[in-house]
Amino acid sequence: MRPGLSSLSVWAALAFWLTLQWAGPVQVDAAEPSSHLQRAAVFMRAGDYRQAVEACQSEVRDFPSARSYTFLTYVYHALDGYVAHLAGTDQWVRVEQLYLNLAAARTEDLLDPPDVLARIAKEVIQQAVQRQADVTAAMANRLDHALVTRLWQEQTAWRQARPDDWWASAPPQWQWERP
Repeated sequence: MRPGLSSLSVWAALAFWLTLQWAGPVQVDAAEPSSHLQRAAVFMRAGDYRQAVEACQSEVRDFPSARSYTFLTYVYHALDGYVAHLAGTDQWVRVEQLYLNLAAARTEDLLDPPDVLARIAKEVIQQAVQRQADVTAAMANRLDHALVTRLWQEQTAWRQARPDDWWASAPPQWQWERP
């Protein structure tokens, strides 16, 4: 091999590597949601309501509007509906798991998990989300009553159309998913 060719190859490889470093990380998973609501939709399907709430709270913080407050309220209602479904179908282990999901957010919680009986967890979760839903619904209503009324009509129709799993996603016309 000629010496000039190998040094040229090294320089070309170095230039390519520097270009990749400068360009930033490559998106490996093109389906990765980027918006708060897209992430919330994935979290709801997974039953990860803590992160769904946090994603919608981020939406409110970054884009405050009647719509974003209504979406956050919907996630609180969905969480309440999911807990009611689990309790109504005697899935108390899942209620406990949901409680842990909501209560444990840090690595330290693995060593000292919050313990609570499932039926108490149900009451704690439902009371908390109902109070929060009332607060965020009032905020949304103050911003745009007409929009909130329309969005709640849409979610009421969604609940009626999907009585067994409405809490796992938002109404499709809200377009939380990627188009």
